[in-house]
Amino acid sequence: MEIIAGRPAHLAPHVLEDVGRYRYKVFVETLGWDLVTEQGLERDQFDHDETLYLAARDANAQVVGTARLLPTTSPYLLGEVFPQLLGGAAPPCDPRVWELSRFAAVDFNAPQGSALSQFSSEVAVALLEESIAVAAAHGAERIITVSPLGIERLLRREGFRAHRAGRPMIVGGHPIFACWIEVEARQRKMTTKPTH
Repeated sequence: MEIIAGRPAHLAPHVLEDVGRYRYKVFVETLGWDLVTEQGLERDQFDHDETLYLAARDANAQVVGTARLLPTTSPYLLGEVFPQLLGGAAPPCDPRVWELSRFAAVDFNAPQGSALSQFSSEVAVALLEESIAVAAAHGAERIITVSPLGIERLLRREGFRAHRAGRPMIVGGHPIFACWIEVEARQRKMTTKPTH
């Protein structure tokens, strides 16, 4: 598995298309979210030239995971669409806080591939750790997410320093929540892992 990351200008056009098709398959076809789509691609107003994308790909270059990173100093999903998930707090607007959204790690080519299993896969952990590393490289000290509730189990099980930003809510029939992830704590843990 490889994880590639970059803004649109630094990624091959087919990679961006693969990410859009993968997101469509995960969020629209599998999870049934009512999202803006065009020609089988899932994109919204937060997909633009400054968006940082991550794509996990298998040995056949098939996308098996995606994530999107945005600084909170420009419009972002949680702040613009789901501020109610912050429990009355103002959406962050700070260069040290980045948003992680459209996170998914479903391998549709694997026999057990399903949207429900995505939060227990090795791909999910690797993609989350790489997302944190990329955000840190751009000055992030904290990440805020808007995610399906299932991501909370992954964060807890894998020892990420994270906590809810507000209580979970049902939006469009789906349980979602906002969550803080501490970048520095995870970066320290990643650099002190024993090597074998």
